[in-house]
Amino acid sequence: MEVIATPIAGLFEVQLAPRVDDRGYFMRSYDEAIFAAHGLSTHWVQENQSLSLQRGTLRGLHYQRPPHAETKLVRALAGCLLDVAVDLRCGSATYGQHHAVILSAENHRALYIPRGFAHGFCTMVEHTIVAYKVDHPYTPAAEGGLLWRDSQLAIDWPLDNQPSPGQPAQITDKDQSWPTLSEQRPLEVAMQGALL
Repeated sequence: MEVIATPIAGLFEVQLAPRVDDRGYFMRSYDEAIFAAHGLSTHWVQENQSLSLQRGTLRGLHYQRPPHAETKLVRALAGCLLDVAVDLRCGSATYGQHHAVILSAENHRALYIPRGFAHGFCTMVEHTIVAYKVDHPYTPAAEGGLLWRDSQLAIDWPLDNQPSPGQPAQITDKDQSWPTLSEQRPLEVAMQGALL
């Protein structure tokens, strides 16, 4: 397992390392000691899973307001998706910037998203299953979101091959109506290690 820094401090890609033989593979998907050695959260309180049936399903961009902010560890169990995290942390040098990574059942990659980020993804194939651990229980009253198509974010969603190019195949009304970055206030969260 390799923990890889991204251009945004506190946000990491995690490359898993399957051991392959004639039966298939065995893989450690989480290691408390490795995460602790990198100063990352090791206390997960929930694990969530979603199934998206259609290619081009877009979920997000979601976050939880403090004091209910969540750290997430996201990976694909089946299929393939573009996973996106947007920095909303007050005082961050990369406020408003995003990092996107392809997560798939084949590339065995995960994304570690600290508190203070909006998170969303778009499926690139049918029947995509996403699992993510969180370090704080979901709190409906603390739910927030960021408009996925905000031009200020300039996220290159994989939507060119849709029946309506540039538009998701599936998205909720709620996700279509979140405010833009300029309509929000930064999130007051404690920044992790490298940012202190």
